[in-house]
Amino acid sequence: MEIYQLKVFLEVARCLSFTEAADTLNLTQPAVSAKIKCLEAELETTLFRRLGRRIELTQVGEYLLEEGPSLVDLESRLVAEIDEIKQGKFSTLKIGCMPDMLSSWLPSVLYEYRRVYPDVQTKCLQFDAVEPLYRAIKTGEVDIGVSDLSFSAFDEISELAIGSVHYSLVVSSSHQLTKRPWLSLKELTDQAWVLPPEGIPGRIMLQKRMQELGLNLTDFAHVEIVDAASLMRTYLLQGHYLGFVSDFEFQMECEAGLLRRIPLEEFALGTPLFLLMAKRLGRTLGLAGQPTGRGGLGIEPIRQFVAMVQGQPGIAETSRLQRLSTPKPLASSPATAPKVPQFQAPNFLVRAGSASGTETICLTIGTQNRTIQTVTAGLIIQRLGLLEHFLPREGRYGGVQYRLRWSDYDSGAPIVAGLEAQQIDIGVLGDYPLLLSAAPGDSTAPAAGTRLISFVASNLDGTGNDIIVPQHSTLDCIDDLAGRVIAVPFCSAAHGMVMRSLHHRQILDNVTLTSIDSAGPQRSGRNTSPVDGYAYFAPFHEIAKHKGQFRRLLHENLDGLPTFHGVVIRSALAEQYPEVAVAYLRSLLAAQYWYATQPMATTLVSRWVNMDAAIVAKTLRSSASNQADVVYLPETRLRTDWLQAHIHQLGQIAGQEHLGQINLDRWMQPEFLEQAIASL
Repeated sequence: MEIYQLKVFLEVARCLSFTEAADTLNLTQPAVSAKIKCLEAELETTLFRRLGRRIELTQVGEYLLEEGPSLVDLESRLVAEIDEIKQGKFSTLKIGCMPDMLSSWLPSVLYEYRRVYPDVQTKCLQFDAVEPLYRAIKTGEVDIGVSDLSFSAFDEISELAIGSVHYSLVVSSSHQLTKRPWLSLKELTDQAWVLPPEGIPGRIMLQKRMQELGLNLTDFAHVEIVDAASLMRTYLLQGHYLGFVSDFEFQMECEAGLLRRIPLEEFALGTPLFLLMAKRLGRTLGLAGQPTGRGGLGIEPIRQFVAMVQGQPGIAETSRLQRLSTPKPLASSPATAPKVPQFQAPNFLVRAGSASGTETICLTIGTQNRTIQTVTAGLIIQRLGLLEHFLPREGRYGGVQYRLRWSDYDSGAPIVAGLEAQQIDIGVLGDYPLLLSAAPGDSTAPAAGTRLISFVASNLDGTGNDIIVPQHSTLDCIDDLAGRVIAVPFCSAAHGMVMRSLHHRQILDNVTLTSIDSAGPQRSGRNTSPVDGYAYFAPFHEIAKHKGQFRRLLHENLDGLPTFHGVVIRSALAEQYPEVAVAYLRSLLAAQYWYATQPMATTLVSRWVNMDAAIVAKTLRSSASNQADVVYLPETRLRTDWLQAHIHQLGQIAGQEHLGQINLDRWMQPEFLEQAIASL
């Protein structure tokens, strides 16, 4: 079998057309047919099945199409290495990348490499678009490529995640928008933008994300497309245009104070930075868990460079080398490696376009935005557009369109009702309403209509719920509530706490519980029924105390139970679309990571919900929180023992016996969270 015959076969197999292959190869169609016939004769089998004017691959043809490119690539590599030997170049490393990488990330890495391996000759090739870089890697023109786009559409390319790239808005330092610490694309449709041409990573990244969010470049008032970074710089500095760039671009201008980066809500997470190489090189280097294929001539410099990059701080712990045609990693990461949520890098081969499909999945999410301990499961996901990014769009979801509706409520009761009525698909709830969503409506109901897929936040000492009384009240302890009236948000976590606490003191029957909707602290002094105290969940009891008109009555956790919040999904939805449940939890993990690591997080959340930033920081732990008095900690792991304890204590209260019928083994589905964590 001749290599040229194989090359002709591969072109025909890709096109499934002798005519198109002949045009590409600059041959006549009879010449192409003759080459295929000779190859089939040598192999003593047919490679194509003729179906009228169409052709399709036989089983042997499909195998040759899959494995043949590696042989062609090997031939190219051998020829290149022989040429190097003839020129006396026994140790050469060729690296290809885009201009931004060549001027930012690569120099320091290459300097360190040359310092350690001074005898290695290095050559850097700059590519103005990603497709030529791909071809250079494939043909062996370069040994290694660096890109912030994924090459997962190509079986012959392997990629190693070596870092993270962040995208943001960039403007002139004199632009009026520099006063804004954070912005959203939806706020900027009336601004003038300057963007690079198609095929540039930043342009691909922007349009792919806009497609996820239902946006298009035509939604913006004015967009100027330029061919060079120097032109883009001129538009930014002289025309006060807006630009979209990675943190590798315009570094000198930003350091000099000429340009300023402004974070965008829609790009709150980073994307992977990849080291790319031909799959055959990965096998040769033994990176796939296989023995090396041959000696080190021409290969050792690549091996040394890969090892050095993997050894950089923050990379060795999170890098994953994978053969992209399968989900299995080529190089295993340490079991204790921290996993950082990132956006998925778009594939440069996939172009953004108008989505069209025959199926539409409508998702209604019930949230409690001002219940700060739940913001990572609702408000932050919504504001940052995280769910739109992580929703599945491949395989069976390839033609699916999504319609998301976010419904914000003051407490969990209407969310439980919406789940029961199948008007809400995913709900974020406190401990007691979580159990209510799982409890059968009557003794004949076979199972819950929801599945518990994750916790969101927890408070070990139970102070996430509290009873407050006016400052002038004569009530000093919970026993003083006998014969009194307490306003409570019914079917909330605070309601569950009040029932358990009063039952523990054996005074539940002697206390009147009334709805807080008509007798809340904010209605104090109006023509409402008098109450002696209020039970509420965080942060609302904290807000009331913060204003100085109320004080805390419940000074200890009487029943010893933690309080927690979690996410439930309708059972039917989880069974029909399990990947959607996993996508929601991936969004939750990303939101929690962003809230914990972004210094501006509590400030932004406080603005979104119109609440004091100090209360936000005190309610849910973040980088801005005082760790000593924070109320809630992020918590995703489901705790069977906590659920059992709540069910046991509530089940002893008259009217709550039905909670004992909850089948935790059936209701809890931790496997969704496990899959979400594994996909990071």
